Amino acid sequence: MGKIKPFVVVVDDDESVSRAIKRLLRSIGIASETFASGDAFLDVLASLPSYQPDCAILDVQMPGLNGLEVQQRLLGRAIPVIFITAHDDIGVREHALAGGAVAYLRKPFDDELFVRTVRAALDGVPPA
Repeated sequence: MGKIKPFVVVVDDDESVSRAIKRLLRSIGIASETFASGDAFLDVLASLPSYQPDCAILDVQMPGLNGLEVQQRLLGRAIPVIFITAHDDIGVREHALAGGAVAYLRKPFDDELFVRTVRAALDGVPPA
């Protein structure tokens, strides 16, 4: 049997979005940690070898490293990535999905769709 409680990281420079996602994940039994930047998340990932989230939810546009750059640095780590963004640029969407992202959701997103997407990522299946 795997982990009892899945663990997800949320990387978004908008604190209100991070808080809302953390609350939503907690309501369905998923533990999460939030980071205000891709740099902060990657620093923790690099400094703690045992730190292994089951999924990463990344904002596309952030100060410092953007979500696509964070995704690149996660390659080979077997961490499913879900992108969330307020800017729906088809080129960015295609780049994210070509880079292996499980999903690309536009803010504001429907909570039910978000939950289904996260569960699918954790189960290793494409979202419905």
